[in-house]
Amino acid sequence: MTTAADGLTMNRLIHGAVRRDVRRLAEALEADPDQDRAVDLLRAYRFLRAELTRHHEGEDTHIWPMMARLGADTSLLEQMESEHEAMADALGGVEAALVALASAPSRTTLDAAREEVATMSGIVDAHLRHEEDELEPVLVPMTSTPEWAAVEKKLRGGSVVEAGRFFAWLTDEMSAEEKAFLGTLIPPPVTGLLSRLLGRRYSREIAPVWA
Repeated sequence: MTTAADGLTMNRLIHGAVRRDVRRLAEALEADPDQDRAVDLLRAYRFLRAELTRHHEGEDTHIWPMMARLGADTSLLEQMESEHEAMADALGGVEAALVALASAPSRTTLDAAREEVATMSGIVDAHLRHEEDELEPVLVPMTSTPEWAAVEKKLRGGSVVEAGRFFAWLTDEMSAEEKAFLGTLIPPPVTGLLSRLLGRRYSREIAPVWA
């Protein structure tokens, strides 16, 4: 990301990918999955949970402390951290329910998985809306500072393979308009290369689950 606006836009694209996969998981559970399908859903869900956890760790470790140093309302930042903790608990509840479903499919374990996903979906949606509606307006004026530039550099670190998995996940089922917009930030040949050559685990093991 070369500008602050790029970073904020990428954050919205990540939110869109999270909402997409939460929706796809709920829809898959409504289709009464058999045991093999439940095992696949568990694997796909663990990928989503890992990406979301990585995203939140970056916010908790870098963005919120930077905002606090620049004078943001600490109560708002504490609210964000508290919502992250609630989301982590909900994500763990979903994983436990999916493990139970994959181990012993039944009406009981399926209903429990549906209930956990519904709870998690509400918590995730509320947090993403709070972040977009309440926190971003506070963050935007800070994105022209050297502190933000330093945070962006840290957040965009990591291995090339991690970047490949991330872009393969991010662009899966992305609309033509979103892909065109992403192309204004990063050249399409670059994102295509990252997705095809380096995002193999996602492309081969995870994306087909949602097809």
